[in-house]
Amino acid sequence: MCAAAAVVAALLVWAPAARAQGIPFSQHGTVSQRVGTTDIAIEYNRPVARGRKLFGDGGVVRWGEVWHPGADSATTITFSRDVTVEGRPLGGGAYTLWAIPQPDAWTIIFSRAVHVFHYPYPGQDQDALRVDVRPEAGPHMDALAYYFPVVAADSTILRLHWGETVVPIHIRTTREP
Repeated sequence: MCAAAAVVAALLVWAPAARAQGIPFSQHGTVSQRVGTTDIAIEYNRPVARGRKLFGDGGVVRWGEVWHPGADSATTITFSRDVTVEGRPLGGGAYTLWAIPQPDAWTIIFSRAVHVFHYPYPGQDQDALRVDVRPEAGPHMDALAYYFPVVAADSTILRLHWGETVVPIHIRTTREP
């Protein structure tokens, strides 16, 4: 039995018991990082690939459509101070994350609409910032993850990683106290 089939078979056995106990399929995750004097925190629920095709035609996430990178409640990112994202200013505060994936470029959306569900998208009138980034290939990550692999005195890279797709988001902070 291939690894993907083994995972699916295990989930078929585990899922009913987990559901009966009220355990969600998409477990809650948090990650935070201090960059200089700025705290960055992300709260999200982690969808699991479970052998499914993730992106593109026939995938969980379709190319060119607004998608919430997470599950259940919309992923929230909080900045304790003003930052720049991909060279563009973004004020300190809380935002929800949304994305428009394409094979060679993703649009990452920071929305002012917080405390919302992952569907429907709150609309462009709630957008605080949109930036375009280039996805990269990476090792398979079954559960969606956000992490900070590179942290400098005044900058970091936040990575959104699911399946073999890695989306790096460059964030710069200020060194001022």
